[in-house]
Amino acid sequence: MKRIFLFIKNIYSCDNMIKDTMKVGEIPPTRDIYKRTLTMAVPATTEAVLVGIMGMIDTIMVGTISTAAIAAVGITNQPRFIVLSLMFALNTGVTAIVARRKGEGDMLSARSSLKQAGLITLFLSLVVSALAFIYAAPLLSFAGAGSDIIDDATEFFKITMISIPFTSLAMTIIAAQRGAGNTRISMRVNTVSHAVKILFNLLLINGYLGFPRLGIKGAAIATIIGFVVALIMSVSSVAGKNTELNIFTLSGWKFDKRTLSGFANVGSGALVEQLFMRFGFFMFVRVVAGLGTMAITIHHICMNIVMLSFCFADGLGIASSALVGQNLGAKRPDMAMIYGKVCQRIGLTLSTIMSFVFILGRKGLIRMFTSEEEIITVGSYLILILAVITFAQISQFVISGALKGAGDAKYVAFVALVTVGILRPGLAWVFAYPMGLGLIGIWFAFLADQIIRLVLNYARFGTAKWTKIKL
Repeated sequence: MKRIFLFIKNIYSCDNMIKDTMKVGEIPPTRDIYKRTLTMAVPATTEAVLVGIMGMIDTIMVGTISTAAIAAVGITNQPRFIVLSLMFALNTGVTAIVARRKGEGDMLSARSSLKQAGLITLFLSLVVSALAFIYAAPLLSFAGAGSDIIDDATEFFKITMISIPFTSLAMTIIAAQRGAGNTRISMRVNTVSHAVKILFNLLLINGYLGFPRLGIKGAAIATIIGFVVALIMSVSSVAGKNTELNIFTLSGWKFDKRTLSGFANVGSGALVEQLFMRFGFFMFVRVVAGLGTMAITIHHICMNIVMLSFCFADGLGIASSALVGQNLGAKRPDMAMIYGKVCQRIGLTLSTIMSFVFILGRKGLIRMFTSEEEIITVGSYLILILAVITFAQISQFVISGALKGAGDAKYVAFVALVTVGILRPGLAWVFAYPMGLGLIGIWFAFLADQIIRLVLNYARFGTAKWTKIKL
């Protein structure tokens, strides 16, 4: 037992995480490093988990309409994420640059970066949301929406496109707050806005307390209301004179070469990553759609459960990105490396816990969404695969977050091209059709994607080349 304890202690200790030749200063005690990491990671992870749970509740509420309604709403997810790809990419740059400027002690430039990003976001979001609204039906048809769900899916998608400018501006402000280390603000904004969305789901889907019964249309309207609340709260977080990222000043609105160059350096790589990922996810869902509406429903339900694992991964990835960026700005590449590894160790612990939850509670998790035995049976097999996926998913998210926080988004984009853009949909088709494994085969492709992404990203992280990137 003593040997096991010492082995575990050695894994989690910060003393041997980097070579002596890489050290450029005094390394704080392990306890202090974990304390700082958790101070930033806990709010981000709590936020992600709460939002994930609310997303599950959202799907459960839509499921009260019909299982076809779950498929109709689910088929819109990847097209919506494609629309938001530009903003996701820009916000990767915002987080990295604000974190770097804070590490340098230059909050004036950090505020200016947020202002410039806000102007770019407003323009881009108005253009892409208008185009998506106009071409909603052909986009969803290409995504695999069949004749039985295309009308409901198109109605839901068009209404939610109205919320894109609100969503995008809120996301940009939150990205900056995360870079500055203010993850509690992000937690409050996302938790409250999603709670409001759930409330209006309850009122508008089935028509409670005198509200009209609007079904899927009600769920879409609730989405808009939730994101308006998110924008109001986000703006208020940067409105006070004493806030780190106060944007309500006259200076800093002019575009400057240094900031735009930073956005281009990180954002271009992140955009390529997003495009490859969204294309891969889009084609992945098309492979699922080829198996029919029932397969779409099962897949969407299980992907909601995947969100529980993804949420921990996302929260730790946010913390990893901010901590790496801040320490590189402070000229401490050694500490940037240590914080990346500490986040990965915490992720390993959470992966183990989540795996047991998925294995022991797989059927109960599916029953939250539906009582149909076919869905429960097939879905429970997919959740067993998820119990393995969660180890690779959380670790690769933490490592890719560290790389993006350092500005190494182009390498992460290359990995996304290989794994998500090519291997994942390609293997899904091979496993599902020629090999005849159906939906289970598709999820084996999902597992392969996560493992290969982890291996490639971790190999890059180990070289420490990312510590030398200038922003």
